[in-house]
Amino acid sequence: MRVRVLLTGSLVIANIIGALVVIALVTLVIPGPNVFVADLTTVNFVAVPCYVAVALLIGVLWGTRSASRALAWAFEGKEPDERDRRATLRVPLRLFRMQALLWLVGTALFTTLFALYLPDAVFKVAFTAGFAGVVVCANAYLLTEFSLRPIAARALSGGSPPQRKLVSGVTVRTLLAWLLGTGVPVTGLMIVAVFALIRTDVTTAQLSIAILVLGAIILVFGFFLVVLMTRATVAPIRTVRAALRRVERGDLDAEVVVFDGTELGLLQSGFNRMVEGLRERERIRDVFGRQVGHEVAKKALAGKIELGGEVREVAVLFVDVIGSTTIAATRPATEVVELLNRFFAVVVAEVHRHGGFVNKFEGDAALAVFGAPAGLADAAGAALASARSMATRLAREVTGCEAGIGVAAGPAVAGNIGAQDRFEYTVIGDPVNEAARLTELSKSVPGRVVASMAAVERAASPEAERWRLREQLTLRGRTEPTSIAVPIGGEFH
Repeated sequence: MRVRVLLTGSLVIANIIGALVVIALVTLVIPGPNVFVADLTTVNFVAVPCYVAVALLIGVLWGTRSASRALAWAFEGKEPDERDRRATLRVPLRLFRMQALLWLVGTALFTTLFALYLPDAVFKVAFTAGFAGVVVCANAYLLTEFSLRPIAARALSGGSPPQRKLVSGVTVRTLLAWLLGTGVPVTGLMIVAVFALIRTDVTTAQLSIAILVLGAIILVFGFFLVVLMTRATVAPIRTVRAALRRVERGDLDAEVVVFDGTELGLLQSGFNRMVEGLRERERIRDVFGRQVGHEVAKKALAGKIELGGEVREVAVLFVDVIGSTTIAATRPATEVVELLNRFFAVVVAEVHRHGGFVNKFEGDAALAVFGAPAGLADAAGAALASARSMATRLAREVTGCEAGIGVAAGPAVAGNIGAQDRFEYTVIGDPVNEAARLTELSKSVPGRVVASMAAVERAASPEAERWRLREQLTLRGRTEPTSIAVPIGGEFH
């Protein structure tokens, strides 16, 4: 209902402005013979008012009905399709054409009538009616476009403005403002000047009045039109700028209401598509990071993915649940899954807190790497500290299962291993094998945490001072003995 009232009001206001312009120009501005003579009484006081009333009624009813048909989807609360969107955005242009037709008919009719009864006033009447018609049509277009902004926003909410046939554009809007504020008044000044040169009965006072009035129109009316056009142009840009600031602060939920049917509407909808793409990319990055680790994901997204690896100085932490087979056989599956999830939550949290990443989950075990793909100044110290704090938290927070933890350090190959269409980032080398064997040993050691002395020696103080040599053993599958270290006094804090 509000939109109907605004549309009707826009048409009525535009035509009232046109009628006032006609009266002012005919009586005060345009030089020439007086049109209010006895021979033209019927024309001036019967024909003109009747036509204005009929034309206004036809224009309002015709325009409102046409607009209502185009906007039926909005009044009925439906979602617009492509045809509805195009029809909605065409409403201002359609009303512009209707008003132009009515004023064109009126101009032709009154010019003909005055040509029959007062030929000397033909130019004056034709110019005045044409000038007013341009003012009415342009005002109707601008006011209608402003009135339809809420519905335009709904029409464009599901997509961007049609790109092939934009109903209006910034250029059209600018030209209309120039036409009303500058083009027509200046043309009027030029025509008045020509008229004054041709006719000998134009007085200096009449010419001065015409120039002053048309000049005032250029200054005042032109200024307000430029302000209106500028606001209409800047408003969509401001919404995009405000939304961009939100995106810069990391708010990817920012979205712009598309309410402009010009190229600026394409800018608004383009921003929404951009943010939607950023949200999708962030979601992929998050899922990817959860699958392979955020550091691996960041490295993969930053450059070209290639198979192969490089030798890196790394520390490896391996953690494995003790008695997982018995747990799985004696407890319901859902309970086992819930237990493992709590177990791995602690493992992942402590690894990340110390700068490592969980390279892979292997059933009830996990392999964590420190120093690759992102380098660490003290990879061995970070792995040892992670092992101690992890053991403490698991004993306190994950009751019902125990885990062995082994830590080793040394050179290893880190990179993408697999085929070109399916690979994974992993670490291969002696530290990985040694950490797995140390984890087996840790299950029979008090505290359940062991490390190779080589890892402790690579660690910086004070972490290295928290470990002591326990014994030397030849681990399963190895030929050389390994010096085994454990936390001093079994302290994990």
